[in-house]
Amino acid sequence: MKLQVTKPSPAFIAASWTALLLGAAAYLVGLFNAEMALNEKGYYLTLLLFGLFAAVSLQKSVRDRVEDIPVSGLYYALCWFALLASLLLLLVGLWNATLVLSEKGFYGMAFALSLFGAVAVQKNTRDLMAAGEGTEDRGRAIPPIPGNE
Repeated sequence: MKLQVTKPSPAFIAASWTALLLGAAAYLVGLFNAEMALNEKGYYLTLLLFGLFAAVSLQKSVRDRVEDIPVSGLYYALCWFALLASLLLLLVGLWNATLVLSEKGFYGMAFALSLFGAVAVQKNTRDLMAAGEGTEDRGRAIPPIPGNE
């Protein structure tokens, strides 16, 4: 059974990119202007990058499973673990940070908006590819893996 994929609307595509860019930019500007040690800034920057990668990877794994594309249980579990670990590490970092409560909330909300935007952009990209758009190499055959011809 093949799933019918509808192309996302231009408004949803724009909203997704806006959420990703606005969330990440706000987080990074806040981090740049924060009065904290450089190693703390590095910690929060790494958490953003780790969280974005984990969210996109989990979204792809979930979508692959829905479309009956094989995904190992170990990789699927690691995606969940990575996403939850990034959220937990952000929570622990903010809990122990010497920031005003409003700043802690700002970082949490910017982080969440960035994750949402990344997942939505990944979904749109996948939907556009499934609808036959956004791929330059549509007609190119995938070469066989040696030994699996």
